[in-house]
Amino acid sequence: MKVLIVEDDSAIAANLYDYLKASGYEVDLAANGQLGLALAVAGSWDAILLDLSLPRMDGLTLCRKLREEAHRDTPVLMLTAKDALDDKLAGFAHGADDYLIKPFSLKEVGARLGALIKRYRGEVATQELRFADVRLDLTTLTVERAGRVVRLQPKCLQLLRILMLSPERVFGRAELEADIWGDELPDSDTLRAHIYTLRKALTRSGEAELIETVHGIGYRLIAGVKDAP
Repeated sequence: MKVLIVEDDSAIAANLYDYLKASGYEVDLAANGQLGLALAVAGSWDAILLDLSLPRMDGLTLCRKLREEAHRDTPVLMLTAKDALDDKLAGFAHGADDYLIKPFSLKEVGARLGALIKRYRGEVATQELRFADVRLDLTTLTVERAGRVVRLQPKCLQLLRILMLSPERVFGRAELEADIWGDELPDSDTLRAHIYTLRKALTRSGEAELIETVHGIGYRLIAGVKDAP
């Protein structure tokens, strides 16, 4: 699969490039809007990662030209630091398929990119994650445990999604912090506090513990955990 990254921040572009290459994608880069549009039109891409604020041509203009002038329907995942609703609506109005706010988790980029490509190819993308008796609806971002609605704060929801993507895999503390908070790393106890809050929400009605602490390493989901300090 081929992905075009249009991003003028060299550090972000390099991180995306390395991550996607390691995930098996063929990747090319453009550091400004004019070059990005030229590559987007000249090549055949499975998806485009598009920054909003670009030199020579901004991301909105690029996306509009790609749709209206070049008549390309390549999936576009817009990456931006602007999180206002009007900014998101503008992105969708100009032809973006999805919108991700910086700083972002590389895993979330990968998940959203994969979903966009599946939809573009007409494949059925997974709409939910399940582990034991927990169900996470990826469309509505609702969580249920044994039919009970579990209300979670956004960071706890992100944390649960990451853990459910790879059940029983041990996620290191530093990895989870980077995935959830990006470059704005939290205080040392912040992750632990969110783990505690997530555990409490998942076991509020007396259900079995699912999150295990692997001492000195991190956390994982595992069915039937009896004691998870």
